[in-house]
Amino acid sequence: MPSVVPDITTTGADDIQTTEVEVPVTNGRHGKSNGASTWPLNGHGRGGSVSSVDTFNQSVCEPSPGDPWDQHPPRPGFSYGDHEEEAGGPRSRTYARIRSFGDDPKTAQFPRISKPMELMRHSYDCVVIGSGYGGGVAASRMARARESVCLLERGKERWPGEYPDGTIDAVEQVHYSGEFAPKWLPSKVVEGGDPTGMYHMIFGRGQNAIVCNGLGGTSLMNANVYLEADKGTLQLEAWPEEIREKPDCLDEYYAKARKVLEPEEYPADWPKLKKLELLETQAKCLNLGEKFRRVEQTTRFRNGPNSCGVEMYPSALTGQDPTGLNDGSKNTTLVTYVADAWNWGAEMFCEAEVRYITKAPEPQTGYIVYFAWHGRNRGHFKANLHGDLMWVHARKAVFLGAGAVGTTEILLRSKNMGLDLSDKVGQNMSGNGDILAFGYNTDNEVNAMGRPFPSPYRPIGPCITGIIDNRDGHENPLDGYVVEEGTMPSALAPFLQAMLQHLPGSIKPTGEGLIGSLKENLARVGSAFLGPYFRKGAMERTQVYLIMSHDSNQAYLTLKNDKPVLEFVGVGRSDHVKYLKGILEKATKAVGGTFVSNPWDSLLGEQQVTVHPIGGACMARDGTGSTGVTNHRGQVFTGSGSETHPGLIVTDAAVIPTALGANPFATITALAERSVDHYIKEQGLTIDTRKNGILDLFGPPQHQHHSHKHKNRRYHLGRHAQTQPPAEETDEIERIDSANNAITTARRMNDSGFGFTEVMCGYIHRDKGLKRDNIDTYELAARRAKSLSETARFFLSVQSFNIRSIINDPSHRAMLTGTFVCPTLEGSPFMVQRGDFNLFLLDRKAPGTRNLTYDFDMRGINGRKLHFHGYKVVDSSVALSPLQFWKSTSTLYVTITEPVPDSERKCEDADECGLLGEIVAKGIMHIHLADFLSEVLTLTPTGSSLLQKVMSAGNFLTFFTRKSLSLLLAPLTPLQYPTQTYLGFVNNTPATKSYKIRASDGVITTLHMWESTNPAIETKNLFMIPGASVDHQIYALPTIRYNAVNYFCRAGYRVWVTVHRIGMLMVAQDDWTTFDARLDFKACLKKIREEYPGSPSDQEPEKIYTIAHCMGSVALSTGLLDGTIPASWIKGLTCSQVFMNPVWSLANMFKIIGLPIIPGDRLYKMIGGDWFSFSTSKNDSIFQKGLNELLRLMPDERKEICNNASCHRVTMALGRCWNHHNLNEATHRQIDRFFGGVSMTLMHVLMKQGYDGHVMGNGPLFERLDTRDNIRRLKGIPIMLFVGRDNAVLSLESTEKTYEVLTDTFGTGNDSSGVQYSRRVVPDYGHLDCWMGRNAWKDVYPFVREEIDRVVRGPEYKFKDPDDKFHELVKTGKLLY
Repeated sequence: MPSVVPDITTTGADDIQTTEVEVPVTNGRHGKSNGASTWPLNGHGRGGSVSSVDTFNQSVCEPSPGDPWDQHPPRPGFSYGDHEEEAGGPRSRTYARIRSFGDDPKTAQFPRISKPMELMRHSYDCVVIGSGYGGGVAASRMARARESVCLLERGKERWPGEYPDGTIDAVEQVHYSGEFAPKWLPSKVVEGGDPTGMYHMIFGRGQNAIVCNGLGGTSLMNANVYLEADKGTLQLEAWPEEIREKPDCLDEYYAKARKVLEPEEYPADWPKLKKLELLETQAKCLNLGEKFRRVEQTTRFRNGPNSCGVEMYPSALTGQDPTGLNDGSKNTTLVTYVADAWNWGAEMFCEAEVRYITKAPEPQTGYIVYFAWHGRNRGHFKANLHGDLMWVHARKAVFLGAGAVGTTEILLRSKNMGLDLSDKVGQNMSGNGDILAFGYNTDNEVNAMGRPFPSPYRPIGPCITGIIDNRDGHENPLDGYVVEEGTMPSALAPFLQAMLQHLPGSIKPTGEGLIGSLKENLARVGSAFLGPYFRKGAMERTQVYLIMSHDSNQAYLTLKNDKPVLEFVGVGRSDHVKYLKGILEKATKAVGGTFVSNPWDSLLGEQQVTVHPIGGACMARDGTGSTGVTNHRGQVFTGSGSETHPGLIVTDAAVIPTALGANPFATITALAERSVDHYIKEQGLTIDTRKNGILDLFGPPQHQHHSHKHKNRRYHLGRHAQTQPPAEETDEIERIDSANNAITTARRMNDSGFGFTEVMCGYIHRDKGLKRDNIDTYELAARRAKSLSETARFFLSVQSFNIRSIINDPSHRAMLTGTFVCPTLEGSPFMVQRGDFNLFLLDRKAPGTRNLTYDFDMRGINGRKLHFHGYKVVDSSVALSPLQFWKSTSTLYVTITEPVPDSERKCEDADECGLLGEIVAKGIMHIHLADFLSEVLTLTPTGSSLLQKVMSAGNFLTFFTRKSLSLLLAPLTPLQYPTQTYLGFVNNTPATKSYKIRASDGVITTLHMWESTNPAIETKNLFMIPGASVDHQIYALPTIRYNAVNYFCRAGYRVWVTVHRIGMLMVAQDDWTTFDARLDFKACLKKIREEYPGSPSDQEPEKIYTIAHCMGSVALSTGLLDGTIPASWIKGLTCSQVFMNPVWSLANMFKIIGLPIIPGDRLYKMIGGDWFSFSTSKNDSIFQKGLNELLRLMPDERKEICNNASCHRVTMALGRCWNHHNLNEATHRQIDRFFGGVSMTLMHVLMKQGYDGHVMGNGPLFERLDTRDNIRRLKGIPIMLFVGRDNAVLSLESTEKTYEVLTDTFGTGNDSSGVQYSRRVVPDYGHLDCWMGRNAWKDVYPFVREEIDRVVRGPEYKFKDPDDKFHELVKTGKLLY
């Protein structure tokens, strides 16, 4: 069990005594002392020759009572380390499978030392490919050398207890690929199964291979046999001179491997193993008895921590090694080298299939390692999985340890992608002379069928425990071989009997007689009907053979359709193989069995299967690329010469140039130790040799890499060094820490999650001038990009580790990981790591809108960093339109900018943050229907139990459906009533001073003043008049960052805003009209003239420029036309939407003429009273609440639909006052705070004026005021009229008619007096949004200011933008909506 004790060291293999010792032998089952025996640890003689098996002595083939089991020598003297102990009795079912490593199985049953891909850095000192013996060695040693290490493993992380036991589970873990080439069918390149499955079957011509995918590599499923290569093999011509001439050079590295892996023989005092006894008997029958011995293996037979500090269990003797041992007794690389690498700071990432390697583009050094990430169900996008590859940058070195086939495949593809390599890549591969065969239905009980839970009194044993080692004593080392017994895992047991019994090519024993034949047939029938585990059955009497010898090394690997294809020439047909099969045939005959050659022979036609493929990137015998791919150190040649790629090193079986005639992993490990040792010495590094404490695999590593401790790290920039890391690296560290905290918290809290993967394609145009954030700009960019073939695509996985956060948190955030490809951007493809995805995020820029946002930094292979911001807009236009909903949710508007440090990325919402930085490119991306269907298949809940996963999926789908329907069925959703709290007030603009103004009729109103904020310009007075039912806030709006008061104050104006009697004042309920309000304006102008009369030299106070909006403008016109307000007080006028000729829009006109019997104002007065409030609440009267529900049915464009009750009431009384998309959410949500109400008396006057088309006095006469004589009072006043093109309150005719009257009366204004009249229509704006719109600061205010400056300061004046906070807002892009 993993422990939290950090300071206890273990006793490694170096404590084992290698001298001959005399120890008492005790039988583990009966406890009898058997005297003493001497047993040298490696002391086995190798006498005799192959010819000794030509005849055999039948007398030694029968078990003899005189040769008791107890005479076998035990383990050599062994000193136990701390916390180590004997097994303590028979290994019962309790120990056969680990159910949980942790104390709380509900939280974590098994360790996870690999990291989620979301935590990968973009760059490491070293990248290690594969986690078998070669990759494990490299990762461990480089981590201990304090280099930052990234390990990439194709398979998944599985610990003992998680490996398949049954047939169904095992089949689900199968992946097959290669060229399926049975002798009786045309060959075909195939690939299928789970690409990250544990068992990878590689088909080929002549020989096939089986390897393992998973953290730990093939060590997870090998037979654990630790067998060093004999010196004769190492002296063959194929080996490099440095090894060939000095084969002893590997001894020190074998010792290092032994110290870590701790091999030992099957103990003599443990239970007898039938298969081991039978092999010994067969060895004697072959006259090879002296060649038989127990072989060292990395199986543990004692409790306690191993050499690397991982707690281990003694073997349960299940025989399940070939499919993975679940008892925790196997010293795989997972629990040795890989765990050690983790403990020293290496970072490991699973489901990462490395595809190829390229040189890193300048100015970077090292290599780019491209890989396909199979996580998050990305395999459903088959076209993108291997097309849109992820990558990681290795700054110094890449160690290839993906296995002989995997490494060779990577190098072949790398060569095709432009990496200079030797032409020998893929050649000289070998199956290590492997031969699999069976001695079926012998006369002896063998018990070689693996069981997940064997009887403690009838154990199967480790897969291989004995060996006939016939490698020494031959003139030609190629004649050497080893024969080992084995087991067949339970997953294959159901199929094995049918194959062994019915496949052709078996050789039956002769001379058995009638009784022998009867026994044989009964045994077969017993297994057929009672199963493979029937004790008297044929299967329980079947011996499994595995031979390792020397084959012809004439195999090669190529890529067909980008898939690796093996071809082993002559392996299954060589005389040597036939000779070895003959030996097995004799051994089988000696024990009365039927010899069955490898079933692949019969199934595929004279083909072998190997579990030990080697070669493909062989060491060169002459030190050049003309005879090999690597030099003796594993360094990869750049071509046919001796030059090598710096830091590109092969550390696995691919470098072995010839078959070893033995189980290869000890030699693979030693060669890897040697190659890494040479690299470390070349780089001047030092390995920390301190032993690990007992590892807490559920906690953090005991040794953290210095990149995590960035405060103490020194960063070299040229000649200088600094203690603080670059801001860019600090940002990455902080983001990784933040992501890690989120992931670990979710795991600790046992939270469930949800994720999916998405592919989007489109067109993105590179142009720094595309600064506007509106649909037109994106569409323009996309059209331009399409014409230039500037394609773009991303392949992103979205993962929420806590389903509660994505549902309940207002940001609805999840994490993005993947790639972005856009060839037009230098550095493509880009890696996306730890990006933000927001699902149905409230759009603060537009009311009633939810966005799906994608916001992330991305890094190119050249080191360039850019920022991606994209959003899908789901607004009211989707209401009752599924087609529009699909369009909205499948269209992404993309902006790519230069990155901004996180410390400077301070903003209120995700959309705003995403638009910071200098614009690089814009465009549009879409989801194609086929990709959407694939996306649906990737929807995956996460959780520790099936129930949690079901609940997670249900919660996510419920949330998604609820949000979708709230937008799709917006007109039917509950009304949105005013809030009690202030939301989104980002720009409170308090007045410098406020005055109470008494008009000539005694009515008191308010006048606010804001002093100029631009001292560089002479201050001038500017009087601003709001419309009816509102107050000064339409100009000093607190819910937008840059309002009209801000704008004109910084332009050098002292801004005055009146709140008049028909605005938001208590007196507004007293039935005042526009005609009455003119008195307030006169009093305000008088006050301004008194407070700031202008230059003392002037006889009259300075004239005042005035801006008036809507009914405020109408009221002002009545005062000017009837002479109440002297025209001489006015410097100029800007009239917003209307002046003296109000004409209602068609919708408002229909309200007047649609009720011919009782006008609308009188009808409401009869039912609801004299006052109509624009605010409401859920506590309102039944009539008002009923009216609110009725108003939602008012006809309007789909894009203008909302469910805000106050907005509906404003629209009913005055008409729709805005294009909704011009308001932000805060303004629209709190519209009741900016509108008061309207009296029915005022409403009656407004309706009459708008219907008649001119201003008038009060009733009952309603005297017309726009007479020719009155209009002449306006002479000399420059007037600019503007109106929103989409105005739904007043007709465009309102300003057009006034403009015509003024120009007809006074001319165009281009006379000597310089007076001008102008009219402007503002596109894409409505009525009040010209002042309250979030973008009015750039769409409306500027042309108004230009007119004011022209009139007040002269036509030569040029405004210079002051350098203040608003300038910074514009410059940083925070206002570019």
